[in-house]
Amino acid sequence: MAKLKGIIKIKGTIGDITFYKSQDGYMVREKGGIDPKRIATDPAFQRTRENNSEFGRAGKAGKLLRTALRASLLNSADGRMVSRLTQAMTKVIQADVTSLRGLRNVIDGEAELLSGFEFNIRGKLDGSLFAPFVGTIDRITGNISVDIDSFVPQNMLAAPIGTTHYKIISGGVEVDFEAGTFVEAHSESDILPWDGLATVAISQVNAVTPNSSKPLFLALGVEFYQEVNGQMYPLKNGTYNPLALVKVDGGA
Repeated sequence: MAKLKGIIKIKGTIGDITFYKSQDGYMVREKGGIDPKRIATDPAFQRTRENNSEFGRAGKAGKLLRTALRASLLNSADGRMVSRLTQAMTKVIQADVTSLRGLRNVIDGEAELLSGFEFNIRGKLDGSLFAPFVGTIDRITGNISVDIDSFVPQNMLAAPIGTTHYKIISGGVEVDFEAGTFVEAHSESDILPWDGLATVAISQVNAVTPNSSKPLFLALGVEFYQEVNGQMYPLKNGTYNPLALVKVDGGA
């Protein structure tokens, strides 16, 4: 694979050379590959078929989790989040030690491996919010909550240049990866000033199904704002808003 330089930008195929646009610019690669029919039937490609099956399952699981967290993700995701989450889901599936290769799945894997996943690598939660917090997943009540002690924003919240205000957001989701369904609840604080005065303690509770046996996730994030003439505007369209999975319970 090569990167195209120059003023001529080409998209399409010329002979055995394919030109296409990616997030890294205009790219060039040689056309080729193995016949898909051979991959689907040849015994020599059994491992490939198994890997493809699990990769597809990881992509589907990642899409379901993204959909479940959509309310929180709208302003807090980078352009490669989808592929990064699919890779993380693949590791979850590969941790399944009970199913046959090619049939491994999220339910029998280790969903807890997703704990700490950052949805926005341009603004990570662990590099933005330094105030101590406690995330809790209570399966009996179905409450997925986060508690943040009082803190001084300018000391404990690393904000992008131009920030005047911020908001703490959280989301709790119960995901049934087998049925392709979910239950979601989310919370947000008021838009608060980014200044040198201590905040009040922040407590957010997101309620899902009590006594659920499905995987449960807690996401925590921050949205940054700039006040202009009394109006609040999302800072740089949310480019640096962090959001991460801070607590995961894989269930039964």
